[in-house]
Amino acid sequence: MEIFEYAPAPESRAIVSIRPSYDLFIDGEFVAAESDRRIVSVNPADEEPLSEVAAAGDADVDRAFAAARRAFERVWSPLPGAERGKYLFRIARIIQERARELAVLESLDNGKPIKETRDVDLPLVAQHFFYYAGWADKLAHTGLGTRPLGVAAQVIPWNFPLLMLAWKVAPALAAGNTVVLKPAETTPLTALAFAEICQEAGLPPGVVNIVTGAGDTGRAVVSHPEADKVAFTGSTEVGRQIARAVAGTRKRLTLELGGKGANIVYDDAAVDQAVEGIVSGIFFNQGHVCCAGSRLLVQESIAEELLPRLRARIELLRLGDPLDKNTDIGAINSAAQLARIRELAAAGEAEGATGWSPACPLPERGYWFRPTVFTGVTQAHRIAREEIFGPVLSVLTFRTPEEAVAKANNTPYGLSAGVWTEKGSLMLWTASRLRAGVVWSNTFNVFDPASPFGGYKESGYGREGGLLGLEAYLG
Repeated sequence: MEIFEYAPAPESRAIVSIRPSYDLFIDGEFVAAESDRRIVSVNPADEEPLSEVAAAGDADVDRAFAAARRAFERVWSPLPGAERGKYLFRIARIIQERARELAVLESLDNGKPIKETRDVDLPLVAQHFFYYAGWADKLAHTGLGTRPLGVAAQVIPWNFPLLMLAWKVAPALAAGNTVVLKPAETTPLTALAFAEICQEAGLPPGVVNIVTGAGDTGRAVVSHPEADKVAFTGSTEVGRQIARAVAGTRKRLTLELGGKGANIVYDDAAVDQAVEGIVSGIFFNQGHVCCAGSRLLVQESIAEELLPRLRARIELLRLGDPLDKNTDIGAINSAAQLARIRELAAAGEAEGATGWSPACPLPERGYWFRPTVFTGVTQAHRIAREEIFGPVLSVLTFRTPEEAVAKANNTPYGLSAGVWTEKGSLMLWTASRLRAGVVWSNTFNVFDPASPFGGYKESGYGREGGLLGLEAYLG
């Protein structure tokens, strides 16, 4: 048998022009922050600095909200929906035109593989702006009302920086709101590139304002008295803090928080198809997905058949340079997140579960973690209860559908689940009993701008995407 040598296929970095430093984007312009504090954005694949960004203080956040309030009252809210839609269409088209550049920038700043940013993230980003652009002049026909809330305070995470921006900014603008957005500390660069897109699209000053910084900046944004609406995606712990801060105020709030998704495989499932779904469910974006299928529930009668096939498939995954088009698993986003993953994986071993990883080499620099599968896991293990947010899969078995549902629901989270079976009745029976905001049937991690997304319990409340995502920004 002929053996082929691995041939890297790297995407060029030359298409991206990264500024040495970035200021805040307020009132349609890049402006200096009040303080000289800067945050260094690092490439997680090699730990090399990419750029420095401003750290916004309270006075900067005040300026951003003042600009957003002026734009809301004088320009954006009075503008006919059809005109607002034109701006959103223009932004969507510019995103498409700059898709290759933005995909490379996202991979550099986040660590995820270029084939994911290129083929998944960027198409969805443009689709969300196209989708909500179409609703901007049809609000009267939604049954949700036509009155925008005002100024939206939005805080987004580091796992899908540009996509989470689109999820929040597009419906807010379509409904007539203005925005003050705080991107994640470790992944600010595509949000700042989006600021340039707003300028290129001719968006009126103050409609979108972007303030970069760390946790103190985020707290200033969500607690600001001029915020009429708060939208947050991130950890459950921070979500609780925001809910307490907003309680008793007039602010509307939506939270999209952590998850511990179950992927249920019944004994009649198409095994090879299920294996692909399992791999996609947990190893997509290095497991940095709140709806990741991090708990695999396999019916006992097919566990001995499925698990060897799963290991064989994982051994074919390529870990390495995120800009290589052949890469399946990129870098962990930060040193702090890598430490969290290592700590929980060590806890799994200490509690008696059996860990397995393919013997793939790790790059010498950067933040890396091999795809890992734990068997012999029980409901009491930390790796079965806590969100790892990394490429770590916990395998549990079940005998009956009732047991599968009980184990799937035995979690404080309720964001997502997958069900694999050829029986339609069993699919419907299971899905109707799962306490999860999204249930995928014989697939996993499939998204559409027209479909709402959100969770139950400690996974938050409110929905993003679809008409329900628009409702969150209408009074």
